[in-house]
Amino acid sequence: MPLRQDAVIMALVGLAHASSHFSHLLLPLMFPVFIKEYGWSYSELGFMSTLFFVVSGVGQASSGFVVDRFGARPILFASLLFFAMACGLASVGDSYASMLCVAALAGLGNCAFHPVDFTILNQRVSSERIGYAFSVHGLTGSLGWAAAPVFLGLLSVWAGWRMAYVAAALLYLSILGVLWVNRDLLATTVVKKQVDAPSGHDMAFMRLPVVWWCFAFFLLSTFTLAVVQNFSLPILKALHQVTLEAATLTLTAYMLCGALGMLVGGFVAAKHPIHSDRVVAVCMSIAAVFLALCATGWLGAMGTMTVLAATGFAIGIGGPSRDLMIKKATPKGATGRVYGLVYSGLDVGFALSPVIFGVFMDRGWYSATLACAAAVLLLSVGAALGVGRKTAQAQLPAL
Repeated sequence: MPLRQDAVIMALVGLAHASSHFSHLLLPLMFPVFIKEYGWSYSELGFMSTLFFVVSGVGQASSGFVVDRFGARPILFASLLFFAMACGLASVGDSYASMLCVAALAGLGNCAFHPVDFTILNQRVSSERIGYAFSVHGLTGSLGWAAAPVFLGLLSVWAGWRMAYVAAALLYLSILGVLWVNRDLLATTVVKKQVDAPSGHDMAFMRLPVVWWCFAFFLLSTFTLAVVQNFSLPILKALHQVTLEAATLTLTAYMLCGALGMLVGGFVAAKHPIHSDRVVAVCMSIAAVFLALCATGWLGAMGTMTVLAATGFAIGIGGPSRDLMIKKATPKGATGRVYGLVYSGLDVGFALSPVIFGVFMDRGWYSATLACAAAVLLLSVGAALGVGRKTAQAQLPAL
């Protein structure tokens, strides 16, 4: 396949992935505004994020089947429409119930992106460039996270938070327009069920232990990211009395460093494809140490913000190797289903973390929040090594 076509497909899927990650911060970035205007607690705000990721997780686990049966492209277009609707509702919402509806709509939009993205990449990008495709995919996702604080934060200051949501809705519709114009490059082959397949064929992949090791890795590793996304701003303000602007820039720096790490990680994954699980384990271990240092408070305001950003770089380097690790653990013919289930672990982690650590935050346990997130990240190291061990032991069948 020509390099130019591969590059365009990577860019289109990357744009879609960036829009998905952008949605993760639609509500958390407005938490300080909601506290000031409505007096909602951290537990109430954390539940918004939990609802988003519960809907996304349940939807993601099932959307893989839909993608395998009906193709990735129509599901992608529907997801972007849900995002636009969520932003439109947020711009006029005036109650806690309305914001919960925003969270549910956005979660429904987010649920299909990993099955959609990886189905398109695995089918449409040349095999010799798939490692770089995963790198671009991860990098653009991190850029979506990095863009959200700048886009929503600046617009909320200049025009008010409601107009910021209106602008976000228009942004999603613009992205949909770009993908629609290039829709021919996003078409995928629908998986046909074999006539002689045994009963339960669609669910056969769930009997593979390696799939559940992958699920556990995503569940554990995203606890940390959820803490950074949801609570890094108030933690930095409470522990080091930094301004909201400085804390927001730190979160942006974390995301940008994650994107840079993804870029570097693409070359690492291409050079060490056999040892992808070990690359992930080393990166997560380093990130856990960095986060634990931030929890001590020894580094001061500037040191903590710098090391927190470096944590994003360490995690980012492991991103492409992580995706390659999952690819090696996926049986043929089950890409959408496996990615849907495995990446729903990400949503479960995002859903549980705000509820648990929201209680910590309400009690003023700011350092403990960071320390516990670091400890859970270390647990994900064991899960990554477990994925590598089970993949090496298993002869994965075609499903």
